Amino acid sequence: MIILGIDPGSRITGYGVINFSGNKAHYIDSGCIKMDLKASSAYRLKTIFEGIDYLIGIYKPEHFSIEQVFMHKNPNSALKLGQARGVSLCVAAMATLDIFEYSPTKIKQTVVGNGHATKDQINHMVCKILNLPKAPQTDAADALAIALCHAFHLPFLNIQTRAKTQAKI
Repeated sequence: MIILGIDPGSRITGYGVINFSGNKAHYIDSGCIKMDLKASSAYRLKTIFEGIDYLIGIYKPEHFSIEQVFMHKNPNSALKLGQARGVSLCVAAMATLDIFEYSPTKIKQTVVGNGHATKDQINHMVCKILNLPKAPQTDAADALAIALCHAFHLPFLNIQTRAKTQAKI
């Protein structure tokens, strides 16, 4: 099963693509969709939309996993993150993917074993689990962690492929 993990952001949106079969995760691709910081917010959102749409077209994932919203101290930052998430979710829904959302704590707990893990700890475990020769960029590693979190929860979700369900864990 191909899983696309997304770490949404208004400046950089990380993505990670894995194949999960036989209880083993295999790395396919990861990277970042980078926004033109001089562009308006509408054009940044368009960049996210087009980037994720392109990834869906290339890799044909069955499942789409994304980080849930968490509260920021800065309301403006929370609004921008919410917009990036909304565009990401919209692209996945338009592609009729099964969509799954995970809290930051659940992702860290699943991949690292500690719900308050650091970025370095996440990056280390992503490399170890996927047997990567070098660490990906932080946003890409976070997206791979989101995809891995979903993969590791699949046996407990009791889902039917292409059920068009949305689960929040």
